[in-house]
Formats: sequence, structure tokens, C-alpha cells
Amino acid sequence: MAKQDDFHKLANEITDCHKCARLVKWREKVSIEKRASYASETYWGKPIHGFGDTRAKILVLGLAPGAHGANRTGRIFTGDRSGDWLFRAMHKAGLASQPESISRTDNLKLKNAWVSTAVRCAPPDNKPTPVERKKCSPFLTRELAMLDQVKVIICLGAFSLTAVCDELKIRPRPKFGHGVVIGHEKYKIVCSYHPSQQNTFTGKLTEKMFDSVFKTAIKLQS
Repeated sequence: MAKQDDFHKLANEITDCHKCARLVKWREKVSIEKRASYASETYWGKPIHGFGDTRAKILVLGLAPGAHGANRTGRIFTGDRSGDWLFRAMHKAGLASQPESISRTDNLKLKNAWVSTAVRCAPPDNKPTPVERKKCSPFLTRELAMLDQVKVIICLGAFSLTAVCDELKIRPRPKFGHGVVIGHEKYKIVCSYHPSQQNTFTGKLTEKMFDSVFKTAIKLQS
């Protein structure tokens, strides 16, 4: 099992990354211009590393940090509506110590779960390019190697599923669908609609649907 020092080293390397010029420019632009409601805050404005229990059996993989969420707060899925949905569901499933994630210092703890993203920088319009995803993929490779207890990967959205299929060399790539479970020699992959406002405000993703994903993951981890 990887040591805490290994996780800290990876986190530092992710935070220091400047590989994708477009993403670097955007994340820093957002951190300077800011959203009016956060004008008094100092934005993180850097790549975001994973967060959680290093002995986790469940990995939750999102798309990328939110421009005014994680890119502001410095912790994955923290400070935006997507994070509100995610940690409410994880708390209900017994995977998070509290139902919300507000800041890096709010004492949130994850149990048996690790949360990360396929791309580590906030992208314009929430749309990283395939090239940017591939440049970021070595971080996911190392993360999975270090999280050697993981049995289940929850993919939040089709982009995350693509990243996982490329990482695990799953071909042909299975069709994405909410609640779909994909078998692999090492992992069970559970697909979920991303808890973005585009999905939650329209009712495409409901709390009941999202809760069912975590119930499935917990059953599959053993």
C-alpha cells in the first residue's frame, strides 16, 4: 500500500502542473476575474488533486474542477452545486462525515471512498479536449496504482467513463448509461449522470437515482 508521503508527492506534482496552456490560462483568468459573489475571496487557481480515504474501495471520478467551485476552494467538488449533490449522497451512503463540502478546512472526512477527476484543471465551458485529458492521464494511472484497495469506480458522466476505459484499455468502449455496471478483471465500473446543474435542475438526475448509484457501488465493493 502506498504511504501518505506518496500521496502528498503526487498531490504536489498535480498542483504544480502547467502542461496544458489553454487550461492554465483559463484557470488563472477565472481566479483573477472571479464571480461577483466571491469577489472578496482568494481563488485557488491551480490544478486539483484527489481527496479522501487512501484505503478506499470506491473511487468516484468526475470530469474536471468547477471554475468557481474547486478552482476557487482548492478541493475537489467543493463549493458548488455539483459538490452539494455528491457529498449529500455520499453522506447518506455512509461514505462522508458530513453532507456538504464548503472549504478545505471544513473537517470533511471520507470513509472508504476517494474522489478525483479525469482532468485536474477547470476547463472553459466545462469541456476539456481529448488531448488535455490524455496529458492528464498519467496522474490517474498513478492514483489508481496507489489506491490499491479500490474495487469499484463510479464514473460521473461519459467523459469520465472514456478516461477510465482508456486507462484500463477496455475495448470496445461500452455505451454510457445511468446505472450501467461494466465488468473488468479488477474493477466494477458504475456509470452515473454527472450531478451538474444541467442534469439536476432538469430532473435528468434525481436524488433517488443518484443514491441508487452509491447503493450499487457499496454492494459491489465486497
